[in-house]
Amino acid sequence: MNKGMENEAKKNLTQALYLKAKEIIPGGTQLLSKRPEMMAPGQWPAYFSRAAGCEVWDLDDRHYYDMSTNGIGACLLGFADPDVNVAVKKRIDLGSMCTLNPPEEVELAERLCSIHPWAEQARFARSGGETGAVAVRIARATTDRSAIAICGYHGWHDWYLAANLGESDALRGHLLPGLEPVGVPSELRNTAFPFKYNDKQAFQDIIDKAGNRLAAVIMEPCRGTDPEPGFLEFIRDKAHACGALLIFDEITIGWRLNYGGAHLRLGVNPDIAIFAKALGNGYPIGAVIGTKAAMEGAQKSFISSTYWTESIGPVAALATLKKMAETRVHEHAGKIGSLVVSSWKARAAEHGVKILAGDGYPCLAHFKFNYENSEELRTLYTQLMLERGFLGGASVYVTLAHNLEIVRQYDVAIDEVFARIAQAIRQDNVRELLRGPVAHTGFRRLI
Repeated sequence: MNKGMENEAKKNLTQALYLKAKEIIPGGTQLLSKRPEMMAPGQWPAYFSRAAGCEVWDLDDRHYYDMSTNGIGACLLGFADPDVNVAVKKRIDLGSMCTLNPPEEVELAERLCSIHPWAEQARFARSGGETGAVAVRIARATTDRSAIAICGYHGWHDWYLAANLGESDALRGHLLPGLEPVGVPSELRNTAFPFKYNDKQAFQDIIDKAGNRLAAVIMEPCRGTDPEPGFLEFIRDKAHACGALLIFDEITIGWRLNYGGAHLRLGVNPDIAIFAKALGNGYPIGAVIGTKAAMEGAQKSFISSTYWTESIGPVAALATLKKMAETRVHEHAGKIGSLVVSSWKARAAEHGVKILAGDGYPCLAHFKFNYENSEELRTLYTQLMLERGFLGGASVYVTLAHNLEIVRQYDVAIDEVFARIAQAIRQDNVRELLRGPVAHTGFRRLI
């Protein structure tokens, strides 16, 4: 950030606090995806004072509609959902932590196994990354093996980043560019093997290389599009044939595409499935569910944490599950997401802006500028959307709180912004219009 931007930021409470944070918090934020540098450096508001539905107010009381990730996908019902909050506040007044255990965790385990008839047992954590780590530990303990085959993104823990300890950058194109396995013990080399989605041969190569050491395969059943016919069945059958377990990561796609998870819609059951994010609608809760045979390792391995025994997470999850079922929120997310994609495509066509959109599930709507300077254009887009009162990203994680009126206002803003971007493209002055640096596209050390 240049001196002029720093001086301006100091007059702005939201930006000033982030300048301070970067001095005393390594990396600036606790979550890479919430770094303002990922959206519009020096402009994206780093902090909120309050949030409700899909509306956000920053520390300077500026109001925005969230047409970005809505809590990085954690708030499928919208921020501060009143029904979930009522249940949580009641539990807080009764006490959220005790020497004894919360009875709600038993009810939650029963509820999750009821939604997923193939599952028989459940364990709980409080975040997505640790939920994945728990599932992998259970699988390794159950099978008494160490190797893991991975497809897609599954968090920051050593078991996953170990895939980047090979002779080449095995996760390039898999993970965020520039994210190195610094701090991951080199002794974990050859314990994690990545393969790409829909690539049967790549998975077969892993089976041929490490099949007798393979404890589990962990993958999202889908992310943006349905798998090719037979792909999930191929992975399941090959894994089982060599004695490995299949773990489906439903942390992001989970309840958003289908109530209970994408795998129920696709008709392929895993041995273990993991959930977090939307499960608590913003309150920390993660779940590992599985067959009794697959979960056997949880009895053998030491898997234990004090804050996995607090009450708010299970209470929030139960209230969230109830409301997601009653509202059929996944259907709403698909309908609103389709309107958002249609707006992008229609306004881009009207103004002659080349974008790529509509190639994935509408509930995780996204687009990309189809130009060599796409990241400059994305940054300008975010800058212009902020001026119009929208947290505007190139992806929108739709929530129950997004309605037709908000989409109408968003469409008006998109029309104005795409018109301005079209003019900038014609005049070849996109970079000159930016009031700060171009957004980061991957992990980058903050200075």
